Amino acid sequence: MKPRIETLSETKLVGKRVKMSISENKTVQLWQSFMPLRKTIKDSLTSDLFSMQVYDPSFDFRDFDPEALFDKWAAVEVAGFDNVPDAMETYILEAGLYAVFLYKGTASGGPQIFRYIFGTWLPASVYDPDSRPHFEILGEKYKNNDPESEEEIWIPIKPKTNMQQ
Repeated sequence: MKPRIETLSETKLVGKRVKMSISENKTVQLWQSFMPLRKTIKDSLTSDLFSMQVYDPSFDFRDFDPEALFDKWAAVEVAGFDNVPDAMETYILEAGLYAVFLYKGTASGGPQIFRYIFGTWLPASVYDPDSRPHFEILGEKYKNNDPESEEEIWIPIKPKTNMQQ
């Protein structure tokens, strides 16, 4: 599986977040609280949904800790922050370089694709992970827990600094 490399421009998001870990996964509860309020968000730019993870800069994907806490977001991209609903928060996703993987399948296949990205593709690439947020874009081909579901996995990257000749 080969990603496309893309530069994301600054992106404004409005949504909800929860602090969680992989071992105490609260993703379902987050989306259940977000989706009924989604239509109250004004100025949405697309119908795409962002499932975003904001990790502490010290988070180490090579020494994975299922207890490590991070912020999980359910959000949409907006034109601006003039009309943010009371129950929502804002986030500015800074511009940067991303490896974008197209994933087709159910959520149960997620651990396998992330093992490939962080255990195989990234070490063999000319990139290191960057400390910006990771996210998935759930677009029109996304169908929750359907084997035909498609989503994009966006991994922040930067050129390796100690490239060997």
